[in-house]
Amino acid sequence: MSMKSPSTDESVRDELAGAVALFHSLSDPTRLAIARHLAHGEARVVDLTRALGLPQSTVSSHLACLRDCRLITGRPEGRQVFYALARPELLDLFAAAETLLAATGNAVALCPTYGTDTGSETTEETTR
Repeated sequence: MSMKSPSTDESVRDELAGAVALFHSLSDPTRLAIARHLAHGEARVVDLTRALGLPQSTVSSHLACLRDCRLITGRPEGRQVFYALARPELLDLFAAAETLLAATGNAVALCPTYGTDTGSETTEETTR
C-alpha cells in the first residue's frame, strides 16, 4: 500500500480498497484473536475453541472468513485440519500494531468512535 496525499478521488478509494478489506478482516475481536493465536503455530478448531472459550460454530465461521481472505491456510491430516497463518507478513503487522499501540498510549482506547474504554460512564448513562 503506497501512501499518497489525501484525496476523495474515487481512484484513491479504489487504491485503498485492499487495505480497507485487510484491516476489516482483522477488526473483529474473534478473528483477531484467532490470527494472534495462530501466530504461535498451527491449531485445530478444537484447540482454538478451548483457548478462546468460544463455540465450535463461531470459531469455524471466523476461520472460514480468514481462509476466504487468504490470511490462513488449512492443512488436512486425517479427519482433522491444522490451521496456520498463510503469510509471515502478518507477524510483522502484529508487531507493528503493538509498537504503534505502545507509542500512542491510551489514545486508541479512548477514541470516542472505536475506543475500548468502558470503565467510565458517559453523562447520559449516569443520569438514567
